[in-house]
Amino acid sequence: MGATKTEHFTDKQNQIATIAKALGHPARIAIIEYLAKVNECICGDIVNELPLAQPTVSQHLKELKNAGIIKGSIEGNTICYCIDEKKIEILNTYFSQIVQTDTKSKCC
Repeated sequence: MGATKTEHFTDKQNQIATIAKALGHPARIAIIEYLAKVNECICGDIVNELPLAQPTVSQHLKELKNAGIIKGSIEGNTICYCIDEKKIEILNTYFSQIVQTDTKSKCC
């Protein structure tokens, strides 16, 4: 991370960047949309919803979990996933502030 000099930015800026980076793949967006649609913890069904191999889906889930966008709990031999509402609220607040600032501006 030395090349990006993240220490020069605020914790909030680094947090938003981490979340945005994790959301930077269409498969991860599809996973989030699916979890939002079913609105419950999902154990293993995610692979059936995507045109990707199980190891690829697992890697995308890992990236989302590392960013804190989803939570996982172990139930028997499987891991159940759901959206972490706190991270989504952070994004919602961030983008709401951007929109409010933008609508006040008369630029372009």
